[in-house]
Amino acid sequence: MLTPSRLSAKIREKALALGFDACGFVPARPLEEERARLLSWLMQGHHAGMGYMARHVEERLDPSRLVPGSKSVIVVLLNYFPRKEMPAAPEVPRIARYAWGRDYHRVVRRKLKELLAWIDRELVPVRGRAFVDSAPLLERELARRAGLGWRGRNGLLLTRKGSWFFLGELVVDLELAYDHEEVKDLCGTCTRCVEACPTGAILPQRTVDARRCLSYWTIEHKEETFPEEAPASFHGWAFGCDICQEVCPWNSKAEPHRMPEFDPDERRITLTREEWRSLDEEGFRRLFAGTPVMRAGLQRMKRNVER
Repeated sequence: MLTPSRLSAKIREKALALGFDACGFVPARPLEEERARLLSWLMQGHHAGMGYMARHVEERLDPSRLVPGSKSVIVVLLNYFPRKEMPAAPEVPRIARYAWGRDYHRVVRRKLKELLAWIDRELVPVRGRAFVDSAPLLERELARRAGLGWRGRNGLLLTRKGSWFFLGELVVDLELAYDHEEVKDLCGTCTRCVEACPTGAILPQRTVDARRCLSYWTIEHKEETFPEEAPASFHGWAFGCDICQEVCPWNSKAEPHRMPEFDPDERRITLTREEWRSLDEEGFRRLFAGTPVMRAGLQRMKRNVER
């Protein structure tokens, strides 16, 4: 019979072999310390039009509610920092780097399911579910408690190799070892992300006011037009925004990813404003099928390009 410590070591070893960049473990129990922060964020309307954030609050605060009988959360990180950067050009509306390649939900979930199947086949019988930004989980807080990083001023998970990471979780009915140390907050007195945000969306509580965030307006806002409270300019961004990550000193230490699926078709990220205007549905699907940009759709992308 494997001890929790030995079981955790083997799971981490397999996760890294599958291509994940880090793996940690945290008990599947209520995150009561986060309750006040979450409720305050919601009560102040910082979730903007994302009504789903106000639903299933208790599930967000307790991962065990998502999988009956669960005892642990296995948290993984997968790097997506580009192997080749594309220089910004005024005539080219920008797309956030996370959306350059294949849809990360599919890539990370496939690897998580492979890890879960391997645990069940090679180690011990296990019941669990894989999640990739697809359930009411406080992913960044779970990753922090699993010893994988700290909460940056922009609310993202930060590591000594930056913040260009996708997060994924397996909520399982296994007792694992949680003998890690939480990573020290290494932001220090740095406020570059706060100062660089063109709309002042980063709040003192290390959260973001979505009502000011360019990522919210370019991705989550589904109406054909923008209300008066929307930023007057999107500062060249058409899908998402990477500004707070670009200026972070820790991201100067980022290493290129090793995932061919995240390499972009350069045509996708070099379309000029005029090319976007003339793009039709067939051309859009040909270029962006299987990528996160499909979530916005052609008409909303054209809407964003004109902002």
